[in-house]
Amino acid sequence: MARSSSGESLLTRVVRIFDAFGPEDPVLSVSEISRRAGLPQATAARLVKEMTEHGLLARGEDRRVRIGNRMWELAERASPMQLLRETALQYMGDLQSVIGHSTQLAVLDGREALFVERLSAPDAVVNITHVGGRLPLHASSSGLVLLAHAPAELREKIIAGPLPAFTAQTIVDGRQLRAELAEIHRRGFAFCQGHIRPEATGLAVGVRRGGQVVAALGLVVPNDGAAWGLHRPLQLAGLALGRALSRSGRPAPR
Repeated sequence: MARSSSGESLLTRVVRIFDAFGPEDPVLSVSEISRRAGLPQATAARLVKEMTEHGLLARGEDRRVRIGNRMWELAERASPMQLLRETALQYMGDLQSVIGHSTQLAVLDGREALFVERLSAPDAVVNITHVGGRLPLHASSSGLVLLAHAPAELREKIIAGPLPAFTAQTIVDGRQLRAELAEIHRRGFAFCQGHIRPEATGLAVGVRRGGQVVAALGLVVPNDGAAWGLHRPLQLAGLALGRALSRSGRPAPR
């Protein structure tokens, strides 16, 4: 694979260009891409041109750049994540119709929870997650469930820190985190009052396929006395989703 004078591969530079985009910045100029990706302007312009020719990026009439439709096509064509999302939407929709607010689905990706699906309501309590967004494993209910069932080596790395805080309620102490993970195993769900936003409570359960937790199904609801009582319908939905995934012969996301 071709490398730059710095020894960086072409693929690495392409990934850095994709990483320049975000939920708050879905459209960028070439100069903004150059700065965010840490690439010379000429290099960024050349790569953007080539990626646009292949449909990986697209330009508007103002010449600004966005992610191209072909990226969505490639991601959906044969991804195990598609099965998970399609199957989960039925159960997420059922929860949404009863509970309202936000229902979300996350998978473990490295040291973070990657949110792959989300349903919300117009009057829902604030929820900072979005499809394709990430949160540290220690900070959210979905992340804690995934961490509780993650390999021991990863758990120990996360427990060792650092554990950045989002609010005064976020778990930032390794001993407290270890105890919380044990509690999640005992009761079967995570319950986080004000860990991400003071006015919101997160609940999450593991979704099992073949005995292995492959995702976390979660709720974000107001931080009030009613939140605890929602764990039972959430657990039932998680069990039903797990059974549906187990009946499928297609591979689960990893």
